[in-house]
Amino acid sequence: MQYDSDSQAERIALAETDPMSRAFAEARVAAARGEVPVGAVIVRAGSVIAAAGNRTLEAHDPTAHAELLAIRAAAAALGSERLTDCDLYVTLEPCAMCAAAISFARIRRLYWAASDPKGGGVEHGPRFFAQPTCHHAPELYGGIREQEAATLLQEFFRSRR
Repeated sequence: MQYDSDSQAERIALAETDPMSRAFAEARVAAARGEVPVGAVIVRAGSVIAAAGNRTLEAHDPTAHAELLAIRAAAAALGSERLTDCDLYVTLEPCAMCAAAISFARIRRLYWAASDPKGGGVEHGPRFFAQPTCHHAPELYGGIREQEAATLLQEFFRSRR
């Protein structure tokens, strides 16, 4: 993954204290690149093993959501497609595509900040983990620093109009 050197030190310092703060740092870096400000962090045994922000525009890839990039990086770091002892922190409720990847990766716990009534796939829309066809459902914890995430997203979209 590519990182701006100025923000890398900030992300490393935050990773040592709070994974959700690190996810917010990733979201802010994504916003600075012109991407929708969503950040994701995967933690295993108290250590960050992967972190990413959205890169759909930069990569010309509609699947380059923060969650998918973090899952790919974590799987590569661990040498396994199963992340059974890992937790995912993300600044926005995952969409259905990301929820499916979380399920297939067997993520243990999912923490998110803002809900996404329009595009969310966990507590909104398809409610992926509640479907009988879902192979694995993580423990779910939503609404962590929700107002902060909502403000970040609102300010980003207001600046684009």
